Amino acid sequence: MRFQQQPAFVLHQREYSETSLLLEVFTANHGRIGLIAKGARRASSRLRGILKPFQRLLIGWSGKGELAVLTAAETDGPGFALEGPALYCGFYMNEVLMRLLHRHDPHSELFNAYQTALPRLRVDGFNEPVLRIFEKYLLRELGYGLVLDRDIEDRTPIDTAAMYDYVLDRGPVRLAHPDLNLPTEGVRVRGACLVALARESLNDPAVLRDAKTLMRAALARHLGDRPLHSRKLFRRVAPVIAVETTLETELDEAGR
Repeated sequence: MRFQQQPAFVLHQREYSETSLLLEVFTANHGRIGLIAKGARRASSRLRGILKPFQRLLIGWSGKGELAVLTAAETDGPGFALEGPALYCGFYMNEVLMRLLHRHDPHSELFNAYQTALPRLRVDGFNEPVLRIFEKYLLRELGYGLVLDRDIEDRTPIDTAAMYDYVLDRGPVRLAHPDLNLPTEGVRVRGACLVALARESLNDPAVLRDAKTLMRAALARHLGDRPLHSRKLFRRVAPVIAVETTLETELDEAGR
């Protein structure tokens, strides 16, 4: 099988033999795929400098199964030059896609959410709203979309002034006596957070805190106990990067 001119982003690459690369690529129409880029490491290769993260590409490949052969690649517009905290948030998004998406399983809406998130990542470190919205789309595409519009028991619309027990894999149940701080079955979350996630308007600090807690719990069920490398990478470089809001906090709360 041969494919041509397919929109894609490189999620990860590593050396393969003396001159080639192994690529994990996220495509708009075919999901995550594994590719061999033969000769891509040669000094004369026209692929040098193209096969990098955060650069939208148009690619072609041939073959089927777990690994196909890259036959063509060209840039499709300017790449996203991520730096500092924005760069590590980009690494985080790439890694969760690698961990949670099956190969050859198309997710066109998630692809759009990914390429929408990249230019919104900020070097000043305020990237929590971008990550939370990306995670919302990721969960939905995995088949575990959050219920954000209604109480799952009585079907009433979410009340922004109420508190809810968000039961994972089911949805929110309004707490009758939130002031008592009784144990909950799931995640305690404000109704305002659920509505803000639905509207993708996450500017209130209290809403963001709830959204972090909810997303961390929801994604942890699928990520498992194995830590993400993007967190380890940040910890190595954090001492030389000055940021107002540390990315380590964001990665800790972004779905583990």
